[in-house]
Amino acid sequence: MVRTAPRIGVTERRRRLAVRHHLAPGAAAGTVTAAAADMVGLHGTDPASVYLAAWARTGGASPAAVERALYTERSLVRMLAMRRTVFVVPADLVPVVQAACTDEIAERMRRRFARQVEESGLAADGDGWLKDVGEATVRALAARGAATGAELARDEPRLRAQIVYAEGKSYGGPANVTTRVLTLLSAEGRIVRGRPRGGWTSSQFTWTAAPEQERLPAAAARAELARRWLLAYGPAPVADLQWWAGWTAGQVRQALAPLETSEVDLGGTPGVMLAGDDPAADRPAVEPWAALLPALDPTAMGWRDRAWYVGEHAPALFDQSGNIGPTAWWDGRIVGGWAQRADGQIAVRLLEDAGAEAPASLAAAAERLREWLGGTRITPRFRTPLERELSGKA
Repeated sequence: MVRTAPRIGVTERRRRLAVRHHLAPGAAAGTVTAAAADMVGLHGTDPASVYLAAWARTGGASPAAVERALYTERSLVRMLAMRRTVFVVPADLVPVVQAACTDEIAERMRRRFARQVEESGLAADGDGWLKDVGEATVRALAARGAATGAELARDEPRLRAQIVYAEGKSYGGPANVTTRVLTLLSAEGRIVRGRPRGGWTSSQFTWTAAPEQERLPAAAARAELARRWLLAYGPAPVADLQWWAGWTAGQVRQALAPLETSEVDLGGTPGVMLAGDDPAADRPAVEPWAALLPALDPTAMGWRDRAWYVGEHAPALFDQSGNIGPTAWWDGRIVGGWAQRADGQIAVRLLEDAGAEAPASLAAAAERLREWLGGTRITPRFRTPLERELSGKA
């Protein structure tokens, strides 16, 4: 007898999203670190997104609570991770992400950087030059304890060497290698981003030495990362995992092989979920819910195939590079977007008729967010059409 894969529809996927991503009423995470752990990580390319994502999932954790987890308790670490993107991940997950994704990214970065050093005439042996500069930079950082890139460049003058980037392009030209060297050292797990200069929306980070961490085999790390992703984002097509992790098809097969998984039918699309993770596993009734999520939120960027929760709204909500802006959610799907205006007000626009309850619930969420932000101004790093229009900066 041919066994038919169980069918899991959009309603069930949205219910799981609501509960497991701490967005449904009564599903808030107890701590900022717990929220990040259950999401595998919070997207950190835009510094403000980390704080806003935590606010949405914890019942209003303050910026001070996020900073405490990042810089005092160090239970969260900002690192280059999946798809060469910055994430904030729990400290105990750092070795997994490092071996599963970042080590390979760092190897590619080093090879390319070494070629550019040679092509720019800085050294005949680009890799050797990078190793020397890297070691000197790590020593200078150890002596200071914490430092900015500018401070380290004063200690190690070779960080002020210049390479021409994107030659012939309007945005190209010569630039110091400081940021590139520090990014490479962080990708290799030798240094980490510390407290920013200025407020919590700043991207001008200081740097500190990385603590000693366990080095895991890449295959085992990929299996563990795949397991955690399936818990948070599954069931889903295998292609979504491949996109999210930035792996090859072969690496995805290797990651899934040691896991006990089941095939499912996602409305005509084959999918996979962890064995035993059946629809009854976390079935508390979920009331309709509203959420305002930030640009590059991990929920909005959790899958490559987003039609089941974005619908036809992508042109207004994404930039040309595929980065999503601030989104307004109602009952498991994106129904609009939001932006902060110059006067601090949060403007929300619905892109569809979401029913009678949605407008008032989202307006209440906007008022809570305005109060939480106080006088802080936030501008997404990647501007999207709807966000520009609502903020008055079209």
